[in-house]
Amino acid sequence: MFKVINWVVVSRSQLLIDLLETRWPQEFLVKLAKVTPESVEVTMSEGNYSLVVIDLATIDVQRAYQVQKQIEKRHSARVVFLHYPKQIDARFLISPITAAVFYGDASLEQIGKALANVLRGQTVIPHTLLSASADQEQLDGADNLTIREREVLQALLTGSTNVDIANQLFVSESTIKTHLYRVFRKIGVSSRGQAIAWAQTHLHEVQQ
Repeated sequence: MFKVINWVVVSRSQLLIDLLETRWPQEFLVKLAKVTPESVEVTMSEGNYSLVVIDLATIDVQRAYQVQKQIEKRHSARVVFLHYPKQIDARFLISPITAAVFYGDASLEQIGKALANVLRGQTVIPHTLLSASADQEQLDGADNLTIREREVLQALLTGSTNVDIANQLFVSESTIKTHLYRVFRKIGVSSRGQAIAWAQTHLHEVQQ
């Protein structure tokens, strides 16, 4: 007898959830739990889930990063990203528990075939992302913050929003988000508050 496995779908799109409900339960013999980012931890703690599917079309990448970190620390599930963005640098999302990454133009059929391989223990991540992620890991390994990242950290201490920081540094808000994601990973935090707390203690070490 086949054993039904449990997956979590993190999305704010009812349409996507309805589409997945019509295919995946029969295709993979899975039971889907549909949740928002805010309720992932509660859902995960109440059951035995092996895969968490995060819809990046409706979930901010910073929040997705935080969700994946929670799962990595407290659960044994793997993570799949749908609608992975091509227009921003989101390589910080690739971690040891990332099972698969799909761009927005991937069809449900393509995703289904790839997930069948994930169920066999494989990892399905575009080669370009894997090689880029490896390069980034080497750069981050030294835990050295760039001058711009230090400026962003300093601005965080003043209570500035991403828009404020972007205006101060004459760059776009998305560029500031990218800097923050890299800073978070380098200093080992997962939230703005933790980054501020870290900077209050260590900022003298990162100023030039």
